Amino acid sequence: MEKTQLFKKVGKITANILLYVFIAVCLFSVILTISSKKDADGTASIFGMQMRSIISPSMEKCDATDVSGYEIKDIPVGSMVFIEVVPEDPVKAAEWYADLKVGDVLTFKYVYIKQETITHRITGITQNAEGGYTISLEGDNKGAGAEVLTQTINTAEKNSPNYVIGKVTGQSYLFGLFIKTLKSPAGLVCIVIIPSLIIMLLEILKILHLFGADKRKREQEERAKQETELGELRKRLAELEAQKSAPADSTTDANGENRSI
Repeated sequence: MEKTQLFKKVGKITANILLYVFIAVCLFSVILTISSKKDADGTASIFGMQMRSIISPSMEKCDATDVSGYEIKDIPVGSMVFIEVVPEDPVKAAEWYADLKVGDVLTFKYVYIKQETITHRITGITQNAEGGYTISLEGDNKGAGAEVLTQTINTAEKNSPNYVIGKVTGQSYLFGLFIKTLKSPAGLVCIVIIPSLIIMLLEILKILHLFGADKRKREQEERAKQETELGELRKRLAELEAQKSAPADSTTDANGENRSI
């Protein structure tokens, strides 16, 4: 009996957790859709932040690069990075750039043959005499004998195809894997559709159980009422039978006086 109650309690808690997770995912999606502002490549910005998946190994761990003193370490392929977008206001943007330092990781647009989105680490930053900053960036993954490509961005250049999107403030491989799985048909089925169906089924079963319990309660009350009425009838019948079977031991005469028989 105790095990049955424990299993029921665990099942209820699990169902509630699944429900809350599903609601949280739905709310997050709604907030992201309503509040987001699309970048040129379709990436959404929400409250000055972006999320982007890393598809290149250029920021993976490499013995040739010491990142021990930096806030952002290696970024494996498939990770989701969280980016603080450069403010649109020129004054705020100037203050934002002034806070950058060597070792920070930036996500930016850069043109080689075509414009690409790249996430690399700052290796040098200098303030220009005419305003703005010249920022040099490289990837961490510098293999032995491999050519190291350096990207240079001048923040003072307007309408340049080479520009900073924002600074990486955090990264998560597990979250990136979750989002990647969620975007796949199989992941959508396993993470969203199946849990949703399970939650719906549990709620339907709960409703049916409540209706069944209410019906059983009404039936029990009706049976109790009938048994009470039946008991009253039996009691009255018993009293009538007792009255009929009782011997007549006296009569009353015409003068209203009792006379023994």
